[in-house]
Order: sequence, then structure tokens, then C-alpha cells
Amino acid sequence: MTRPAPLLAAALALMLSACAVGPDFVRPQTRAAPTYAAPGDAPPPADQAVVLGQSQAGDWWTPFRAPALDRVITLALANNQDLAVARARLAEAQDDVRAAAAARLPEAALGATAGRQKYGAALFGPLELSVPPFTYYSVGPTARAPLDIFGGAKRAEEAKAAYAEYRGYELEAARLTLSANVAAQALAVAAARSQTADLETVLADDERNVALIRTAIRVGSGTRTQLLSAESQLASDRTLMPPLRQQESTARHALAVLTGQAPADWTAPDFALADFTLPSEIAASLPSELAHRRPDILAAEAQVHAASAAIGVATANLYPKIEITGAFTQQALTPGGLAQGGASAWAFAANLTQPLFNGGRLNAERRAAARRYDAAIASYRQTVLKAFGEVADRLQALANDADQLRAQAQAADTAASALDLARRSYAAGNSGILDVLDAERRLAQAQLGRSQAKAQRLADTVQLYLALGGAMPAAAR
Repeated sequence: MTRPAPLLAAALALMLSACAVGPDFVRPQTRAAPTYAAPGDAPPPADQAVVLGQSQAGDWWTPFRAPALDRVITLALANNQDLAVARARLAEAQDDVRAAAAARLPEAALGATAGRQKYGAALFGPLELSVPPFTYYSVGPTARAPLDIFGGAKRAEEAKAAYAEYRGYELEAARLTLSANVAAQALAVAAARSQTADLETVLADDERNVALIRTAIRVGSGTRTQLLSAESQLASDRTLMPPLRQQESTARHALAVLTGQAPADWTAPDFALADFTLPSEIAASLPSELAHRRPDILAAEAQVHAASAAIGVATANLYPKIEITGAFTQQALTPGGLAQGGASAWAFAANLTQPLFNGGRLNAERRAAARRYDAAIASYRQTVLKAFGEVADRLQALANDADQLRAQAQAADTAASALDLARRSYAAGNSGILDVLDAERRLAQAQLGRSQAKAQRLADTVQLYLALGGAMPAAAR
């Protein structure tokens, strides 16, 4: 007599050695230029070199040398709720992979049945037998082994694994975006505080101008027109203060939320522009390497892999499905009879299902899977192109920011020289005090512009690190 155990072992060997129909995944190729810059783009500034072909060592924000920023980013990475969601989704996807792998293996279960039954007299026909109602009992293990001959289950596991990779890169992208958002909000706090201080100097100069003109009017040397002009300037400059205060408050509230806390429960550090060092050298991967380090590109690639495996699943559904089942039971009419030798029974069967007619559904599903793969490829290529564009934008921004900062610094130097000349002229009796105050005000405005330009340059540097993908994602190492 043939025993079921050897047959199940043979079925398992056949199942594990099965082939897989459908396409094998091939990493999509993209054409990358040797550089990011477009023809006519300005080169990086001399004091902020961009070194192509190098990788960022360590955390991307360390070149700013801002300990307070380090602490807040570390806090955010530990407590941010969006990251908690991404981690849970990754864990869920990994469990789905384990479930898909287990679905390819044989299953065993232990079952027991107790029932009462009565056969109808017509069942026995001319034999005219009559079986009285009876109670029956059975207990024993059952087993099933799906033979994945055409690899449908294998491709399903592959698709789940690719989706888990996608979730992993999605987590890396969330970490990168979170750290960049924290840095951007910290710079927003610093910029608002610096500009507020500069604006307070401007307002103080405006108020002195108004006071002096009023004094001049009382002694007969000033005019009402001069006073209205000075008061109008003061009122206009005062309108600039509330938006700066709102910018600082909004940035502080955003930092609290990013660190996983309510604004009332946590106070952001008093960031200042002087706390941030502008990196003098930025390591940048080559365009051909960017696709292998930016987590959003790697996530798009994982989606292509999942779509490719889905074609294999849909293809395998066109072929026969074979499943082997077996059971070994003890059957008796009384509970005590289950222990008798004559109560043993076993069964072994191979089931085959071949699709014959389904209205074209299976072929349509395979074509749909192929269309989803084409869409995933196009989405991947668009993600790569968008990444190249973002890096090019940030590189050009660095050049323009350097020019802007240089121009603002020259404006501040010119305003300082004009103030010095106005003071000399006033000391010599060649001009009035209002000329000196106007020169002081223009210097304060130039210093405000310089603060804005410095903050913008730091912010665009953060965005460049973000566009370059930060450090290599852990899932890709």
C-alpha cells in the first residue's frame, strides 16, 4: 500500500522546484547626463564648491555645525508620528511577505467531528435496506500541499517582497523629508528673529526722524509735508513686523509638531543665523548614481518590481492549478471505538483545475497587469527626471543666492559709507541731522536685506541636500 507521507514529500520537492512564468524583473535603465546643470546655468559659487562623484559621509545636516539643530532632528526622528505610521506600514508589508512565503508550503491541521446522521430509504433502492439513525465520531490530521508548478504563488511572494521594499524606501524618504523640514523650520525661526532685530532698528530710526521733524516744526525749520512723509514711512515699516512675528510663531509651532509634541508642551530653541555654518563643500553623487540613492526613486523602482511580478501572477492564473491533499483519521460509532485498530482510515487525492471558459477575464487581467507595469515604468522615469530637475534648480539657486548675498553686502557697505559721510558732513555743519538719520535708516534696511539673503542661501543649501537624497538609504545599503 502506498503511504501518503512519501507522496507529500515528493509533492513538496516538486513545489519548491517549480518554475515561474512571466517576466523576470530587470532594473529599469535611465539615461543620465554627466552633470546636472543645463547649458547656460551659472557654476556653483567659489565659496561653496559642489564635488561631483562623492557621497555624503554621515548625517547630511552635520556640515551646518549647529548642535541645537542636531538635537531637534534627533528628537523628531524618534517621536514624529508620520514616521511611526511609515514604520508600522513597513512592518505590515514584511508580515505580508512572510504570509505569502508560508502560502507556498504544505499545511497541516487537526480536526475532530461528532455528528448524528440518518440515511433515507431511497438511497439503497431495490435493496430495501434500512439503516437506523446513528452517531459517529472521527479525529485525525489533514494536510494539503499546493503545487506551484507555474510559479503563481512564487510571483505573488515576489510582489509582496517588492512592496515591502517600497515601504522601506518610503520610510527612508519620510526620514529625509522630516529632517529637511526640521532644518527649514529652524532656519525660518532664525531668519525671522534676525529680520525682526533689523526691522526694529529701522523702526527706531523712523521714530527718531518723526520726533526730529516735529521738533523742527516747533522751531519753524520743518514742514508739515516732511512730517507726513516721515509718519507715512514709519507706518509702512510697522506693517512689516506682524508678518515676521507670525513667521517665527508658525515655524516654532511647526517644529513642535514635527517633534511629535503640541506647541504648548515644547519650546523650540532660539535659533539664530549665526548658529549655522554655510558648508564650504557639498558632496554630490553623479546623475547616474542618484537613481540608486534617492529613496523616492528607489521606491518607484520597487513599484516597478511589484508590477512586474503581478504580470507573473496573472500569467500563472492561465495555467492549471494542482493541489495534493491527504488525511489520516480514526472513525468509529462510539468514542471508545476511536482507539481500536480497525478505526483507522486514510485518504490521498490530487486535485487539478484548468480554466476553460471565463469570458476572457484571465487574459484581460494579464493585459491589465502589463498596462500597470508600463505605467510604473513611466512613473519611475518621471521620478528620475524630476529628481534631476530639482538638483539643477538647487544648484542654480546656490549661484543666484551667492550673487544676491554679495549684492546685499555691497549695498550694506555702501550704506555704511554713506552714513559715515553724512556724519562728517553734519559735524562740519554742511547738512542737518535728518540726513544722518536717513543714512542710518538706509543702512538698517540694507542689513535687513543681507539677513534675508543669508537665510535664503542656507535654506537653499538644505534643499540641495534634500534633492541629493541625503545619505544612502539604509534599505539600499
